[in-house]
Amino acid sequence: MQYRRNREAGGTYFFTLVTYQRQHLLTIPENIIRLRTAFKREMHKRSFEIEAIVILPDHLHTLWILPETDDDYSTRWSNIKRYFSTACVGVTGDVLKSRQSKRNKPVWQNRFWEHTIQNERDRQNHMDYIHYNPVKHGLVKSPGEWPYSSFRRSVKKGWYEESWGKGEPENIKGMDFE
Repeated sequence: MQYRRNREAGGTYFFTLVTYQRQHLLTIPENIIRLRTAFKREMHKRSFEIEAIVILPDHLHTLWILPETDDDYSTRWSNIKRYFSTACVGVTGDVLKSRQSKRNKPVWQNRFWEHTIQNERDRQNHMDYIHYNPVKHGLVKSPGEWPYSSFRRSVKKGWYEESWGKGEPENIKGMDFE
C-alpha cells in the first residue's frame, strides 16, 4: 500500500517532524538558530505562514497556511530539512555509521506526518496540541515557560490567556502525533 498525501492549494496543514533515532538535536542553541534560518530562507523563496509551532528536543509540530494557488509543502520541507542538516551540530558517531550507506547526514526521519486541517474546530485542536506539547512531555509546567514555541505570540494576538494549559485541555485528550 502506498501512502498518498493530501494536497490542497491554500490549505492549512499540521505537520510533525522527528529527528533520526529521536536524537536530541533541535533545542541545541546553534541548531535553533539554524532551524529558524532554514524557515526564514524557505519562506522568502516560497511564501507560507507559520500559524503555530513548537520545537522540542527530538521533534517539532507546526501549523502552516499555504498561499491560495499553492499546495507544495513537500518541497518546502525538503529544503528546510536539507538546509538545517548541512550544519546541524550534535549528531552522534554511532548514528553517523548507521546511515553511511545512504550517504546522508542522519538528522531527520525520512518522512513527516501531515494532516490537512478540515475546519475551525480541527484547527483549534491542533493549535492547542502544539502549544500544550512541552507540558505533555514534562519539559515545563505551563506552555508559556517553553522558549521554542509560538504560544507567547498567540497570547499577544489574544488567542490564549497567559494561564492556559496548566492542565491538559479536554479537546486534545487522547491526541497523539508523536
